[in-house]
Amino acid sequence: MTSTADWAEFLAATRTAVNRVLVDWGSRAVERYGAPVGEAIAYSLESPGKRLRPALVLAGYRALGGAGDAVELAAAVEVVHSYSLVHDDLPCMDDDDLRRGRPTTHRQFDVRTAMEAGFRMVPLSYEVLMAGGARLGLPPDRLSRMGVELYRAAGAGGMIRGQVLDLESEGKAVSLEELIDMHRAKTGALIAASVVLGALAAGADDAVVESIRDFGSEVGLAFQIVDDVLDATMSSEQLGKTPGKDAAQRKANFVAALGVEGATAAARRYAGLAVDHLRDLPIDSTLLEDLAEFVVSRRS
Repeated sequence: MTSTADWAEFLAATRTAVNRVLVDWGSRAVERYGAPVGEAIAYSLESPGKRLRPALVLAGYRALGGAGDAVELAAAVEVVHSYSLVHDDLPCMDDDDLRRGRPTTHRQFDVRTAMEAGFRMVPLSYEVLMAGGARLGLPPDRLSRMGVELYRAAGAGGMIRGQVLDLESEGKAVSLEELIDMHRAKTGALIAASVVLGALAAGADDAVVESIRDFGSEVGLAFQIVDDVLDATMSSEQLGKTPGKDAAQRKANFVAALGVEGATAAARRYAGLAVDHLRDLPIDSTLLEDLAEFVVSRRS
């Protein structure tokens, strides 16, 4: 992967490199767990996607001067994200049949298999994280801190908390402040952790890490707002998943709260706030800024 400030080229290169790593770890899962659980893990990992979170890991790593091969480290975040999608799609959660243009994991296999596959992907992500850290020669204390960042974001204080709030909000009146809090946890926490992992891998100090975290948090919120807009305005062919689910399930969302135009403007505002957190850092933030622009200009 060559250094580039062109986000489209960078994302394409990230997808190619990360997909190669995910296929490898999916094959290991098949060997370890067999059918059907190992096959369900491989199916989930190999599902096509934007790979935004790994891209943010790599962009944060490069912005802070990292020059090693951090692709496997970045892939660990995508394993966590993939696990969350497997469980998010289950009938007891959002009950989705389509994800990334393919049947969801529980539709391709069955509910029990999808549940177990998701659970087993969490420790698998830790193996990928450790392998990526070893490839970069990171010291144990740095890897430990990175593990805390990743699993705190994925756990009860982040992604899981946000999912609980999302389920509890169905059919209820939710304030804009509550909606923002929900999605800073459900979506924003893992996106923020992604760019923080890259910065930590490159040896960033605490002050820089906190500014990078703030950048990621605002990008994560902008990403979710755009997701809500796309859910309300695009087709299943364009999205690769079932549109209109938020309205059908009476979920709290930014389009319902702000309207399409208001939500679109809010996404732009949060992306701008994200970039503001980079202004005073002694880094080349071009690629991170470009990824913030991608988040608000994407169409799927």
